Amino acid sequence: MSGQEIFVIVIVALLLFGAEKLPDIAKTLGKGMRDFKKATDEIRRELETSTQDIRNDLNDVTNSIKTDVTSYSEKITKDVNDINDSIKNDMNDVTSSVRQEMNEAHEHIQKDVNEVKENIQKDTNDISDGYYKEVND
Repeated sequence: MSGQEIFVIVIVALLLFGAEKLPDIAKTLGKGMRDFKKATDEIRRELETSTQDIRNDLNDVTNSIKTDVTSYSEKITKDVNDINDSIKNDMNDVTSSVRQEMNEAHEHIQKDVNEVKENIQKDTNDISDGYYKEVND
């Protein structure tokens, strides 16, 4: 509201009620506004007090759920890590035995190759010795 509108309302109130009753009306209006504000504050306080128990219960439930979820998460993580470690150990056992068998097979093949090589060299030497004997005779 602008200043002119308030001025017009004050003039109309003066004309309707007179100068003697205007202070009483303002006092009554102020008292009513104060009582209304007091009642509003009291209702707000009462609502906050009555909902405090509900808020506390909600906080307790929230904290309990967080604790349970954290606990289950830690258990699942531990179980997954245990299974992971077990799989790694099993894989290491398998690869270790395969590597050992491969090494043994490699050694056996190397031994056979060396024997064949020696036999071929011996046979080659025998043939060349026989050939030289025939050529010399």
